[in-house]
Order: sequence, then structure tokens, then C-alpha cells
Amino acid sequence: MPLLEIVQTRQITASIHLDESTAALIDQYAGFLHATADEVVDKALCYVFAKDRDFQDFLRTPEASRVQESLRIRHSPQNGTASEPANGAAKSVTAMEAGNGSRPRS
Repeated sequence: MPLLEIVQTRQITASIHLDESTAALIDQYAGFLHATADEVVDKALCYVFAKDRDFQDFLRTPEASRVQESLRIRHSPQNGTASEPANGAAKSVTAMEAGNGSRPRS
């Protein structure tokens, strides 16, 4: 039996809009943890979802399966071209979507 268990996860790229102050705090927290901004956002959301008892109750209802998708997901390139987001939203290429974990500076 192996000593380590490696869990492979499927990652996607999604585009979201944040308040400028929130984005700055994400960068600060990532620096504090010596992590990427992507890791901070992912782990923070997982923490909130797990701790919110009302949300956990909601997930067990039929209504949860009927929630309309609103996250703009950018699928992996196929044949060298990126496919359109699943929900039909227009593509917007940012540094975050390029996968480098940083956001564009103004």
C-alpha cells in the first residue's frame, strides 16, 4: 500500500468579477500563505460552503438541482482553440483565465 494518497482533481477556468478591495485582499492573503490567488479563492469558497449549514441543507433539496448556472466557465482548448463558455456568455480573456493566478493591473 502506498504511503501517500494523491487525489487528482479536475480544474476549470472561470471568469468572475470582484470588488477591487476584495481582489487586493486575495493577493495579500495569497502572499501571507505563500500560495496562489487561485488556491486562496478555491479553499476559501470550499470552507464557506462546508461551514454554512443552511447551504448544506439546501443542497439536499430538489431545488438545488434546478439552480440556473451563472458562472462563466472557459473550457479547455480542443484542437488548439478555446470553446465558448457553457452558458453562452461572451469570452473575456484575462490574466486569471490564462491560468497564471494573477489579475490584470490598471
